[in-house]
Amino acid sequence: MPNKNIHTFIACDSYYEESDIVIFGAPFDGTTSYRPGTRFASSAIRNESYGIETYSPYLDKDLTDRRIFDAGDLDLCFGNPIRVLEDIEDMTAKILKVGKKPLMIGGEHLVTLGSIRAAVKHFPDLYMIHFDAHADLRDEYLGEKLSHACVIRRCWELMGDNRIYQFGIRSGDREEFLWARNHVKMQKFNFDNLKEAVKLLKGKPVYLTIDLDVLDPGIFPGTGTPEAGGVSFNDLLLALSEVFKLNIIGADINELSPIYDQSGASTALACKLLREILLQM
Repeated sequence: MPNKNIHTFIACDSYYEESDIVIFGAPFDGTTSYRPGTRFASSAIRNESYGIETYSPYLDKDLTDRRIFDAGDLDLCFGNPIRVLEDIEDMTAKILKVGKKPLMIGGEHLVTLGSIRAAVKHFPDLYMIHFDAHADLRDEYLGEKLSHACVIRRCWELMGDNRIYQFGIRSGDREEFLWARNHVKMQKFNFDNLKEAVKLLKGKPVYLTIDLDVLDPGIFPGTGTPEAGGVSFNDLLLALSEVFKLNIIGADINELSPIYDQSGASTALACKLLREILLQM
């Protein structure tokens, strides 16, 4: 049983035994293809969370009324993505085994694969909702199959055809988009058709993964691979209100690189988003 963590996200200081949700950080950016720095995200989010309120006026809910345990960051072997994924899988499996919901703070997007490995063993009929600027469907990137550019392709290998629903996608090579037509459900550029997807996935176990670069870099510059033409914060909140009508069994947010936004606005946005996710899980 994890010990109580001192360095927590705001108000997420309940005891493990009594908590419904368990936060943990996966500070890894060993395969980042452009600008590194996501290893600092989980620590920055915890630090800056004390600049926001525990109360959400969007939801009329308060974190102080929830039972959430922040387990801190995993102590990951930076140079070894195989071991990193094993450690994340082990942590996620322990949380799911006792009926709690994991919420992972990355890190680069490859960390999602570790959680999916555990989740698909616990829920063989698992589905995924994926918000991102990038398709992440390459079979390999510069000869490497364990890359944040390939993470959703690796998840597909575990889950199978038409179990992954992607939204906001606006970047990738041509082969990714051609491959996607027969294997995943992709909505380019925005959240159109999300309501239809939610209707189809009612009653099914769903894992939610959010790459924060789905947001427009005009409001979220603090990321390693910014892509013009992204969604707004309010669009993302509305999308989440639809997603959380589903049975979300676990979630993650990834790809904040706080060092690329010295104003701190990107980290503050990530904190506020995490609050809204926690209040709806």
